[in-house]
Amino acid sequence: MTTPAPDQTTDALHPVRAELLRAAQADAEALLARTEQEVAAVLDQARAEAGGILDEARRQGEADGADTARDLLVRARREARSRTLAARREAYDELRREAAERAGNLRRANGYASLRERLEHRARVLLGPTAEVSEHADGGVVARAPGRRVDLSLTALADRALERMGAEVRSLWEP
Repeated sequence: MTTPAPDQTTDALHPVRAELLRAAQADAEALLARTEQEVAAVLDQARAEAGGILDEARRQGEADGADTARDLLVRARREARSRTLAARREAYDELRREAAERAGNLRRANGYASLRERLEHRARVLLGPTAEVSEHADGGVVARAPGRRVDLSLTALADRALERMGAEVRSLWEP
């Protein structure tokens, strides 16, 4: 048998080589197409998961924001209530000081001696005829009996008058 010439061998293998190249190219294209499909599927899944994560984060953020807003509202209401109560207390204290001052001015009025006598009489009615009655520094009287004490000072009487007014006094600063 004779050995074919190298050019004849190359020519004879040319169709085999061409078929191998075509098959390799077809396999590569098929592999590339599958890979592109898999990449597209992975990207779609990643986008869906990212969308779900964003939706959950948005819901959580809205819930956290609502909680924060509710907390701020509660604090603001408490602060407003505290300031309102402080203003009312200040107004009441000012009214009380004014009432005490005006009651104290009764000491300089012409009828104070008569008023003091009536207060002393009231103290003895409440504690008995042996009660020790003395002048209060702010005007009016204070009386003592064993185990008991009555404050009929002008300041105490002004305070009691305000307390008896109750809701009428509150109407001065309420809408």
